[in-house]
Amino acid sequence: MEQISLFDNTMPEPLAEKLRPRSLEEYAGQEHLLGPGKALRRLIESDNINSMILWGPPGVGKTTLAKIIAGRTKADFITFSAVTSGIKEIKQVMEDADKNRKTGKLTILFVDEIHRFNRAQQDAFLPYVEKGSITLIGATTENPSFEINGALLSRCHVFVLHELSADDMYKLLKRAVTDKRGFGNQNVKISDDLLEKTAAFADGDARRALSTLEMLVLNGDIESDGSISVSDETFEQCTSKKSLLYDKKGEGHYNLISALHKSMRNSDADASVYWLARMLEAGEDPIYIARRVTRFAAEDVGLADPEALKLAVSAFEACRLIGMPECSVHLTEAVIYMALAPKSNAMEKAYMEAAEDVKRLPNAPVPLHIRNGETELMRDNDYGKGYMYAHDYADGVTAMQCLPDELKDTEYYHPVKRGSEKDFGKRYLEIKKWKKENPLV
Repeated sequence: MEQISLFDNTMPEPLAEKLRPRSLEEYAGQEHLLGPGKALRRLIESDNINSMILWGPPGVGKTTLAKIIAGRTKADFITFSAVTSGIKEIKQVMEDADKNRKTGKLTILFVDEIHRFNRAQQDAFLPYVEKGSITLIGATTENPSFEINGALLSRCHVFVLHELSADDMYKLLKRAVTDKRGFGNQNVKISDDLLEKTAAFADGDARRALSTLEMLVLNGDIESDGSISVSDETFEQCTSKKSLLYDKKGEGHYNLISALHKSMRNSDADASVYWLARMLEAGEDPIYIARRVTRFAAEDVGLADPEALKLAVSAFEACRLIGMPECSVHLTEAVIYMALAPKSNAMEKAYMEAAEDVKRLPNAPVPLHIRNGETELMRDNDYGKGYMYAHDYADGVTAMQCLPDELKDTEYYHPVKRGSEKDFGKRYLEIKKWKKENPLV
């Protein structure tokens, strides 16, 4: 649970904490969840919160959203930190919540960084969530599918929070300059251009944006009239980066990643390394670059060289483990490999074609013979009837139809004749030919 220190009042409150939104109206971003009429907004406004997981990158407002819920609900709101709380504390709170439920009192439990709880700790929540003693709100930066107990996750709705847009970040910084909780009582002179650069530098992280702004103001020049001026030089010194690496509308961030992507796609290793260096030297988050390189490995290299994805994931993990500046060499290795690898976008095209058919036929029924006949009722209704277990056949393949009837014989995958995909393509055509020559009778 939250710990109170005797020294809490002696430390100045960070700008990010001072400006933490107190209402949905002040909250920045997440319009897909909190815009007028959206599901999560309706739940909050009606004080009808169900157990949920808030999943998103750092600094997008997960904890802030929980605090807003705390301010609106009539239930007891208890905050846990997965870093400092143990099983004993969890069980005590659960027992108290159970007693409250019997008297009609609701308890909402917010667990920050819930992915840091081990399975045993997560299991301690489960019976109390099941019987309604607590409503659980968990916040995590990690994929809940991998980090949250499956039984617990199945009882929670997952809301995905996105990185804040450049416009959201700019509005947040503008408010920080004018709001009395921020620098509104000081005469701070900072250009819109610098606010946009600060927003770009923070890369979707509101906390990082406000911390950077705070540093800029604290290091600004105090003029004779008492005002504080923040210059390009101040920005450069505080971020240790050249301002020219960001353009006026924050487009530089996107232009540089586009340049890297297209250089790798065009097999230009030298240009790829250059654009990588431009981003890293500008202070770009290496994890962001590593994510994009991992996407590239499947989107643009694909089965032409299946090793590309392995290398990209390894580089991503190296960036997570050791960070900058050491991980620059891992990214360089990955980028050069991607540039020199044979290229194929056949997998992406296959998915896009399949997705179009899903939109056109969203409810095409699964053929009965490839449904699981787990119960007698299902088997009586022909679930699994006629299923052909490929391993039981000499060639390890059958002519059994696996697509819905409406899409019978549709082809999505069109392999290219480059790199390893030549072999995959040969195998693909051999299977197609075998099935035509060995139809079901």
